[in-house]
Amino acid sequence: MTPVPGHEAIDEMHAVTVARLLVEPTPETTRVYYAKLLEAQNHSGVVVRYIDSSIGKGVFATKNYDVDELVLKEHMLVGAQHSQNKADAFVCSFCFRFIGSIELQIGRRLLSAENEGRELSVEGKEGYLGPTSSCCHDSKAAKCLEKDGEYIRGLSSDAAEALLNSSLRLPFTELFTFSPVISCMGGCEDEFYCSEVCAKAAWDSHHSLLCTGPGSLCKDKDSLVKFIDHANESNDIFLVAAKVVSSTLLKALKLKQAEFSSHLPTTYSAEDSTRELLQAWQPFSMGFKRLWWNSVALPPDLGPNDEVDFRNQLKELASQSLKLLKGAIFHAEYAALFSLQVYGHIIGMFELNNLDLVVASPVEDYFIYIDELPMVQKMEAETITRPLLDALGDDYNTPCQGTAFFPIQSCLNHSCLPNMKAFKRDEDTDGQAVLLATRQIQVGEELTISYIDEDASWEERKAMLEDYGFLCDCQKCAEKS
Repeated sequence: MTPVPGHEAIDEMHAVTVARLLVEPTPETTRVYYAKLLEAQNHSGVVVRYIDSSIGKGVFATKNYDVDELVLKEHMLVGAQHSQNKADAFVCSFCFRFIGSIELQIGRRLLSAENEGRELSVEGKEGYLGPTSSCCHDSKAAKCLEKDGEYIRGLSSDAAEALLNSSLRLPFTELFTFSPVISCMGGCEDEFYCSEVCAKAAWDSHHSLLCTGPGSLCKDKDSLVKFIDHANESNDIFLVAAKVVSSTLLKALKLKQAEFSSHLPTTYSAEDSTRELLQAWQPFSMGFKRLWWNSVALPPDLGPNDEVDFRNQLKELASQSLKLLKGAIFHAEYAALFSLQVYGHIIGMFELNNLDLVVASPVEDYFIYIDELPMVQKMEAETITRPLLDALGDDYNTPCQGTAFFPIQSCLNHSCLPNMKAFKRDEDTDGQAVLLATRQIQVGEELTISYIDEDASWEERKAMLEDYGFLCDCQKCAEKS
């Protein structure tokens, strides 16, 4: 196996290409890119414009909007569910829609609680499952929820198994439809999907290189597993950064393949591969970036004298992460993509531009439905559902949570008096960004969101915005200052 060059060697040998990857796009390049993107996604009500050198770009309304009207619904360019959230929310790894069934979702939650050693509720003594319940296929499985008239602390193991293997069916779950569980095309046990379409889209866009299954296209699965473990133990933002690297690399390789299939070039130079890399990188070139280790806010318990060590520790974390990723998927022809400078800017892009990925759990809707049933039906249903709800506790409705990068949303500037908010409606059941108007918006008006808690005091808002490197001059801040 050809040895993978170190970070310094890549930065030195490919300094020019690294600089081209990190150069800020021109206003005209930016305008053309977003015009095509908005047209492709059928977003006719907004436009991205370059404002000036200090602010950069912004998003403006091309029509009037009423209060609570949908302004923008956008697919992410790349995103990932938080690693610690995967056991509590079983979702499609591409569109982040909940998959399987209510029983599967609850069973996984119970199993997760048991594996983590979390205390399960033992309160309440009235509800229990009788052998005549019409909602349970197996009365023995049903009795896993009751013992001597009490809810037992060991409920999770038996109930979880019964729910996962479908021997225990809950009442009224046929009213809550889910997409089926589709396995990864490479055979890994880490990623699942809601459809063959999503499975293939993920495989083609990034997962074929990041799959740990037997069909993976990565060069060294041991390094890949170590990379994933390192990210889970340190910061799972590295997993999202890996998707950016993988996506760009796969796209560059496809561009090269397309060029060779259309005609066989008489010569193929380093400049040809650089052109392919820059073209594949363009969607990510548009995001505002700073080096990650220089972008993270200094924790409040650290003083100015600790800042250098703190930032060096972050840089070392990123360096270790990239070393493992290079071992798994490095491609010499596009070596500049594996520069520590590029990797640091990718992670910094997420630090500065990410929108929280949140998808509400249908488990919450299920228990609300049971609670709102007519009394007789409710009492009968709760003999089955109450032990489960008590066992799940306050976290029964944990949503899918993660981080994502949305190209248009990332262009939105901040205001402490924003005219939009991120808000998921009942019909928004996947990972798309949804932005609603908080007041009437006039055509030509700049669209803004708040990067921080706009209800905080001026002093607190000013301190929080220092992490973004600017002072807010909105009307609310101007009046206070």
